[in-house]
Parts: sequence; structure tokens; C-alpha cells
Amino acid sequence: QVQLVESGGGLAQPGGSLRLSCAASGFTFSSYAMSWARQPAGKRLEWVSGIYSDGSDTYYADSVKGRFTISRDNAKNTVYLEMNSLKPEDTALYFCAKSRDREVNPGIIDYDLWGQGTQVTVSS
Repeated sequence: QVQLVESGGGLAQPGGSLRLSCAASGFTFSSYAMSWARQPAGKRLEWVSGIYSDGSDTYYADSVKGRFTISRDNAKNTVYLEMNSLKPEDTALYFCAKSRDREVNPGIIDYDLWGQGTQVTVSS
């Protein structure tokens, strides 16, 4: 079955950390770039980060640069998003998504497969 399944969301305090995971199945994971996007309640979808198919290059939105780290393990068909120094404005439903090819188009939300999302809430 072709799917993406996110996990790792939850409640964190400001300044805290969370690690999101996205497990892929049903396609050749190592052939495609992967990205994370998020959608705060009542707001539009925002691109967060992307990583090349071989992990050789990564990209970040300015709002998360220096705080979030994207990585992937092609042997485990999994992409990760390490989130540090969390802020209340990071609260959102986080999605992982599969690109149509090996490269990332930073900021461009154009994917052919999405996960169901995992909620991240940052609050004291």
C-alpha cells in the first residue's frame, strides 16, 4: 500500500523539543525527495523543510531555520523532523509529503502523496 504515516507529535513547552517521524511504504523511497509542511488551525498550509532523495541537501523555511533539522534513513524508509527551541507559533498539524522527483523545490507545495498529519502543540 502506498502511504505515508507520521508520528511523534504531541504537546511541548516553549523552548522544548519534539521529533517527528514519517514512515513510507509502497514506493521506492530512496528515489524521491521528501518534505514537511504544516497547517495551523484556520490558516493556510505552510512549507517547512525538504530533503533530497539521497539526503545530500536540505532546505528550510526562514521561520524554522536554525531550530528544525530534517533527515532521512533510506534503509528504514523514514524521514524525520527534529524540532528544537519550539515556539507557540509552531503549533500546527504537521504533514510529510512525497515529491514527484529527486529534488526539492523549496517553498513550492506540489506533492503527489501526503500523510494524514500529526498534531504539534506548543504551550505552557
